[in-house]
Formats: sequence, C-alpha cells, structure tokens
Amino acid sequence: MDIEALRGTFRDRFGGEPRLFRAPGRVNLIGEHTDYSDGFVMPVAIEFATYVAAAPRDDQKLLVHSENYGTTEEIVVATAQRRKHWSDYAAGVAVELRRIGLQFPGVNLLISGEVPLGAGLSSSAALEVATAMALLGIAGKQAGRSEIALICQRAENNFVGARCGIMDQFIACNAHAGHALMLDCRSLEFQLLPMPPGVSIVVCNTMVRHAIAGGEYNRRRQQCESAAQMLGVTALRDVSMADFQRRELPEPERKRARHVIGENARVAEFARALQEDDRPYMGRLMAESHRSLREDFEVSCRELDILVDLANQVEGTIGARMTGGGFGGCTVNLVGEDAVDQFREHVAREYERQTGKRPEVYVTHAAEGAGEIRD
Repeated sequence: MDIEALRGTFRDRFGGEPRLFRAPGRVNLIGEHTDYSDGFVMPVAIEFATYVAAAPRDDQKLLVHSENYGTTEEIVVATAQRRKHWSDYAAGVAVELRRIGLQFPGVNLLISGEVPLGAGLSSSAALEVATAMALLGIAGKQAGRSEIALICQRAENNFVGARCGIMDQFIACNAHAGHALMLDCRSLEFQLLPMPPGVSIVVCNTMVRHAIAGGEYNRRRQQCESAAQMLGVTALRDVSMADFQRRELPEPERKRARHVIGENARVAEFARALQEDDRPYMGRLMAESHRSLREDFEVSCRELDILVDLANQVEGTIGARMTGGGFGGCTVNLVGEDAVDQFREHVAREYERQTGKRPEVYVTHAAEGAGEIRD
C-alpha cells in the first residue's frame, strides 16, 4: 500500500490530515468451523491488509468512502440499519462502540483494502478491526486487543447478520509476525508458535465467490449447536472422540459433530508438529482436515478439491487444504520456499485447464496484527 498516496487521496476528498490504521487479513492453517463451537483454531495474519484513514468532522455523522467499491456512504450511528451493503461492517462497529458507551465525534473515513474480497481471507474482519481502531483513536480512547476483537465480532453477528466465531477478528488484533496463533475460542487464551524456517504460505483462490453471510454457513452453525444440545453439552468442544463414538446422533448432526471434535484434536497435534518442525505430520493433518471438511462438514466444492489435489502433486508441498468458510474461496498451502515458483506454475496451469478459471495465487508469510501507522 502506498501510504502517502492514501493520505493524499484523503486530503483531496475530505480535507485535513488523517491518522492511518491497518488490520490484516488472515488464513487459517487448521481448525476450520470450530471457533463457534468454543473450539481451537490456528490462524496466521497475512501480508494483505485493510487501511483506514480517519479524521474528525464537525457533525455527528460518519462519512465513509471505499476505494475498492468507489462509493461514499453517510452513516448516522443512532439510527443506522443493516443495508446488506459493504458499509454495514463499518456501521456495525460504530453501533457496537456506541452501545458500550463510547462517545466519538463525526468522522471521515477512507477505506482501502488489499485483502481479496469474497475469498475467505477475512476482508470483513480486517475492515471491522481497522475501523474500530480508527474510531477509538479519533475518540482518544483505548481498548484491549481482545476487547476490540469481541466488539467487532458482535458487529458482524448482530448488525451484519453473519454468525461468525471470534477467530477472524482475534487474529487481526493479536497476530505476531513470523508466528501462527493457537487460540482457545472459549477462554480466549492463546499461544504464539513460530512458523518453520524456509516455508512460504501460499494461498490459492478458486475464483468462486465466498459469501459468509449466506445461509449455508449459518445452517452449519445451527447444526453444530443442535448436536451439542443432543449430546447434553454446552458446545462440541466439550465432547471427546471416544464419548462421541458411544453416542447416537441423527444425520447431518453426526457428521458435523465428528468434524468439529476431530478438528479440535488436529489443532493440538498441529501445534506439536510445529514445535517439533515435523513437516510430514503437518501435511497429514492438513489432508485429514480437508477430507473431513469435504465429507463430514460438506463445505468444500469441486474447485477447492482440484486445487488441493494439484498442490499435492508438487514436490516441496508440505500440506494443502481448503481454508475459510468454504463453498468457494481459497486453499492454504505450506510450501518450501525453493518450490514456490514450480508450485505457482503447475497449480495455475492445471487448474485453468480443468476448470476454465484462472486462479489467483498469493505468496505470503505470517504478518503482524492491527495497529496505527505512525511515521
């Protein structure tokens, strides 16, 4: 991102000198569809971020311009209603901040994002967190990073209408460069784990649009909650695989529960594999995760499966699986740095040959969490 150009655009549009804030997108190495069952996840922040330039204005309105969409929206926080529009993410954050008593003046916001939209890389959470930090900064208030994550999650749950868990907002707030973050989504305790040396994170976009607010995502969450109720527990995180296997559940709840319980165990094993730099075991765990997401959680699709198969054909690929909510979006791949060029060429060529779609391939490393840009 050209920071000086962003400042210049803000001055041209709004006048005045802005403060700048950023929040990264994320990719989840393992632990998919477990966060809303109070489970365990292991995301990393990526080197693509959303930037918000902000300065106060004289009235009580939020005037929000998106460089990505090329539109400006006026938000009156006291009367804001969901519009099923990109501005809902900013409006929802402002509403939640006001709900906890934060008083802030009118604010001009200029939003510019690098996180691919609709790819399952948490462009929405990056926008929410960057907006929250901007509004807090303009109001002269501070909040803990985990508190900011919870505020932004509530904005997406209550205002936008997507029943997401805490993972996306939490990693945007608490990421540390060069590290994965293992998060207990119930206690919000987390552990930072160094990424192995000489390994790139390669994200492959199916170019099949991922819509997190769609009904299938919310339906999966409801099925997990129903399974937990049938098993007599608060959340599926409270059930061991041995206990699960002794119980009878109807379909599809049985499949959904089997995925979540198994995936929680895989996150713990992946943490151990990272600490021991056991790359073959990392690959097996990622393969098991993808199979479970495809067969038990039923959120994969033909394009995701093709990308995973193609990745595993490349010598130097450590592991591959779908990541994000599913039904399109991206795969995450751990690839030895000396194999990245071959990986990109093979996967892009063969995917286009098999699907007619040209994938986008992003090479990244574990990045730093959100904050103000000071220079």
